Amino acid sequence: MFNKNIKLVLTALILGLSVWQFVEGNIGNGIMYFLLSLVFVFLYFKNEMILLAFLRLRKQDFPGAKKWLDRIKNPEAALVTKQQGYYNYLNGLMVSQTNMNEAEKYFRKAEKLGLSMSADMAMVKLNLAGVAMTKNRKREAETLLAEAKKLDKHNMLGEQIKMMQQQMKKANIPRQQYGRTGKGGRYR
Repeated sequence: MFNKNIKLVLTALILGLSVWQFVEGNIGNGIMYFLLSLVFVFLYFKNEMILLAFLRLRKQDFPGAKKWLDRIKNPEAALVTKQQGYYNYLNGLMVSQTNMNEAEKYFRKAEKLGLSMSADMAMVKLNLAGVAMTKNRKREAETLLAEAKKLDKHNMLGEQIKMMQQQMKKANIPRQQYGRTGKGGRYR
């Protein structure tokens, strides 16, 4: 709702008001203003629109989540780096239902910007592996699955990773070949 710089200015103003209340002897008001300033510090690191979009996604309300994300105008200026990663991650999750090429762009950008939780990064890698598998890029899908497995420290995505590995075996997608040798036409 507010730009990240406005949140910092509000925090400074409310902290100043808190200090003034302490000096005046109104300890209760000073504590209340101090706690109010912490809300703006929290919202600096966790954007409220992204939090509301996460809540909508938990209820499987994709249009509602998209509505909250669309309220963020110019995410590069309004969000810090990790928030931009989550913005792209959430957009990728929603778009992955309909357009795999666009979803891949969002997931690549989220991977580049980074996410704060390793489980979320594992989910990004898993989705990228699924996109690579549908585009017959087996080697890339295998490496992304291995990275997702490494990032999934609490084994929250273990079933999905196993299922995707089984699907790759069943599909029997040939590995991408990089050319022939001169003798007998064997691959390198």
